[in-house]
Amino acid sequence: MVAIKLFACALLAGASVAQNTTLRYMPFGDSITEIICWRAMLWEKLQSTEFASVNWVGSGKTENNCGDSKYDRDNEGHSGFLAINIANNKQLVGWLNTNPADVITMHLGTNDIVQQNKPVDQIIAAFTTLVGVMRASNPNMKIIVAQIIPMGLGSFNTAIQNLNKAIPTWAQGLNKTESPIWVVDQYTGFNGGSDLRDGVHPNQSGDTKMANIWYPALVHALEVAKADKLAAAAAEKVEVPFTA
Repeated sequence: MVAIKLFACALLAGASVAQNTTLRYMPFGDSITEIICWRAMLWEKLQSTEFASVNWVGSGKTENNCGDSKYDRDNEGHSGFLAINIANNKQLVGWLNTNPADVITMHLGTNDIVQQNKPVDQIIAAFTTLVGVMRASNPNMKIIVAQIIPMGLGSFNTAIQNLNKAIPTWAQGLNKTESPIWVVDQYTGFNGGSDLRDGVHPNQSGDTKMANIWYPALVHALEVAKADKLAAAAAEKVEVPFTA
């Protein structure tokens, strides 16, 4: 009977460790996260890594007819949404309560500029609020923030560049060992004409470029998140003494 109880305890401990080390990734943003195909391409790139089984999370499953029936479509992209409104309305609070994450990517700010010409300092303040929400949900959240892609219409790229210039200093000021913020440059090398299908959203070449920029940062963030989870699981493991 003692042996059976010990075996049962070992099985339960093993199941708990496996559950606790499952990684959850949330792609978060506006329509450039929602109605695109870079998520499908990024998922496919992860299939040749140790992170093929990462659970993508979010309340939406929308895409852009990507022709890939296999990938995990879950995301938190919301077409037309402003970073400032998401922050002020506390919408990310509910989204993360429903779908908690270990790693999050954020591409936001386009609608703040294009729709309402919001100043950079207000957008950055919204980013700060959103990071606070992420860390309230998970103090060890790994955060990847994009310097956003250019537009192919209107005269918005000066404002976009000004926002992008502010992001690295902002991120450095909020960086934490347990919850790092990494910045990726989605602007440089992205053509506001040939890489967009409608002047706003990436076409196949644009999606490919975005996936390629996200990929190394996401893999690194997942590696760090995995190491944290394994360390936490090891610390919680209870040694069961052997009894003859």
